Amino acid sequence: MRIATSQIYNQSVQTMDNQQAQLAQLSQELSSGTALNTPADNPIGAAQAVTLSVASATLTQYTTNQSSAQSALQLEGSTLGSVTSVMQSVKSLMIQANNGSLSDTDRNAIAQEMQSYRNQLLALANTTNGSGNAIFSGFQSTTQPFTNLPGGGVSYNGDTGQQLAQVSGSRQIQTNDSGQSVFMSVPTTGTTPVAAGASGNTGTGTISPVTLSNPAIATNNDSYTIQFAGTAAAPTYSVTDNTTVPPTVITPPTAYAATSGSTLTLNLGAGMSTTISGTPNSGDQFTVTPATSQVNSSVFATLDSVITALKTPTAGNASALANLTNVLTAGQSALQNSQTNVSMVQASVGGRGQELTALQTLTSTSTLQTQTSLSAVTSTNVAATISQFEQLQTSLSAAQKSFVQIQQMSLFQYVNP
Repeated sequence: MRIATSQIYNQSVQTMDNQQAQLAQLSQELSSGTALNTPADNPIGAAQAVTLSVASATLTQYTTNQSSAQSALQLEGSTLGSVTSVMQSVKSLMIQANNGSLSDTDRNAIAQEMQSYRNQLLALANTTNGSGNAIFSGFQSTTQPFTNLPGGGVSYNGDTGQQLAQVSGSRQIQTNDSGQSVFMSVPTTGTTPVAAGASGNTGTGTISPVTLSNPAIATNNDSYTIQFAGTAAAPTYSVTDNTTVPPTVITPPTAYAATSGSTLTLNLGAGMSTTISGTPNSGDQFTVTPATSQVNSSVFATLDSVITALKTPTAGNASALANLTNVLTAGQSALQNSQTNVSMVQASVGGRGQELTALQTLTSTSTLQTQTSLSAVTSTNVAATISQFEQLQTSLSAAQKSFVQIQQMSLFQYVNP
């Protein structure tokens, strides 16, 4: 078989060119620290790198979402803690005010202090985050959630929207609670019905807080009216369940002995009772309404009614003092229900925060694993690449020396020695 000299030269040159190209590629890998500069360098590795890069970017976004959600929940939790503290202070003032030995001046001073706490509560309900967005406005984050109404109470200007953050591939976490659910609602569980006296009562009758003997009874959620009638010599009372349609008289007009020290215990259904003390006049009325009813749900309306009652003079007026006592009784029950609601929301916020903390740990671990895998595919193995570079450099040097020797070989050297 005949091999031309030109063929030998071409093969040698091509081999050296390939080795030089490989040396150039290895040199680039060493200088850049990246083993995949183009997909052609390693098609399979390039496909793996794309998949891992997408996974890494997704995990990075989850980490960002988790941090934002955690910050939102921490701010809300801190705010709700302050709300609870203010409510506890107001509750103490209500207990202090329910003292018959206090003067009108004393009660007015308590009303002023309670008004200050009410203002603090409104400021907390209108809390904004670092971006100036209200945290209790639902989706209406640029709107101040609560404004005062002229006749007392507040207007809620937000909505009930729940802001959700995608914190993992399969989990969204609620990062807010609306002002409606925090300050103007109470739960059905863990709360008690509210007993109150009508503002127009003229007698000295006072109603006690409701006692629950069986919280599971369905009729505990009904609304009741206790109506006094008859004459001073022959007073009567009746009890009506207003929830049924039509209302049901569960205790028809019944005579009782009305004296200054008498008490009247009333069973409302099979699960709760209340007691009326003093001497109600004919036409006086008392109510027991569910904790969840609109009249009992707004903590601001509760405080405003108590503050107004505390500012009303009672000196020398037994009827006015009895009405004040009834307002304080209703106010304490309603406030306790509102405080229970805030505590439940706060517990929910804390639970979501704990879940986020666990997810942050899991995401951090997954991110590290993904980045390690991506680095293994795309980063240069410096030791192995240097070894390969030196071996290839030695091979190229040997090939160049051999080519020089081959170029010098000729048959004429043997024909004409």
